[in-house]
Amino acid sequence: MKISTKGRYALRMMLDLAEHDNGGYIALKDIAKRQEISKKYLEQIIPIFNKTDYLRTVRGAQGGYRLAKTPDKYTVGEILRLTEGSLAPVACMDEEPNACERCDSCATLPVWQGLSRVINEYLDGITLQDILDRQKESYANDYVI
Repeated sequence: MKISTKGRYALRMMLDLAEHDNGGYIALKDIAKRQEISKKYLEQIIPIFNKTDYLRTVRGAQGGYRLAKTPDKYTVGEILRLTEGSLAPVACMDEEPNACERCDSCATLPVWQGLSRVINEYLDGITLQDILDRQKESYANDYVI
């Protein structure tokens, strides 16, 4: 499994929205500048989130985007599944129930099931708030006398 640029940038965009939330809406150009991501690329990612209840949007000069919920309600796993589709380590794990004709006799299936479980539990166990807290913690420990 390899996370695409779209998935990585979507996570950075959502994290930026969480970090800079002051109750107002944030322009995409501001996110693009802070994250050093092309605004055009972010414009391709935004529709994925607009179809869900992840973002609030306002059009116009004072418009922009903001999170629909607090940062502790968004997991890395959810964000990556929206942008990547599946986080399954092998193709046969994409469907439920498993449609592979070798499923019943596959000696390696338990390996892939275990890996899938670990990936999903790990990524679903990290929220945007967790990332922000870790970042603040590392900044607090980075002082010079």
